[in-house]
Amino acid sequence: MYDYIKGDIAELSPTELVLDNRGIGYKILISIQTYSSLAPNTNCKLYIHQHLREDIALLYGFSEKEERRLFRYLIEVSGIGPNTARMMLSSLTTEELRTAIVAGDINKLKSIKGIGLKTAQRLLIELKDKIAKSSSEDSSAFITGLPGTKQREEAYSALLLLGFNKKNIDKVLDSLLKENPTYTLEELIKHSLKKL
Repeated sequence: MYDYIKGDIAELSPTELVLDNRGIGYKILISIQTYSSLAPNTNCKLYIHQHLREDIALLYGFSEKEERRLFRYLIEVSGIGPNTARMMLSSLTTEELRTAIVAGDINKLKSIKGIGLKTAQRLLIELKDKIAKSSSEDSSAFITGLPGTKQREEAYSALLLLGFNKKNIDKVLDSLLKENPTYTLEELIKHSLKKL
């Protein structure tokens, strides 16, 4: 299995590209999100997901590991194939899609072409906890070294997942903990949401 391919972009369109790696041209399917981060005739590194069917092997490429991880979560859901997952990542950014799933925003998910009510509900049931868990693990890098309690760290993580700005979260949490250092996690989040 490939992890990434690095090479020169020989051909580029919004849905696919040909990546020349030492004289071999790899046809790689991409999302609009990845396309927007690339430029023709430049060198790039794409994180790869190889999709094998009985009749064909397809390569899907992503400019960020996080986009590939979300793509892999999406195709685990019954009724969502690689092309639908790619459509989802073309319609919304990785962060917008993660936030919509974690927040349970069915309308945002239904706004994506090819996603109906049942598929949106299935997405939430199967991925909400998984994505929230992986997001809090990712954001632990931001949390490390910040002053405060465990409640502050968990509140910070939750607010970050909801899409709030890191600096604003820090300011609000710091001011709330100065007012009352014994706030519970739930109180911290509720008060923060009022101030953010």
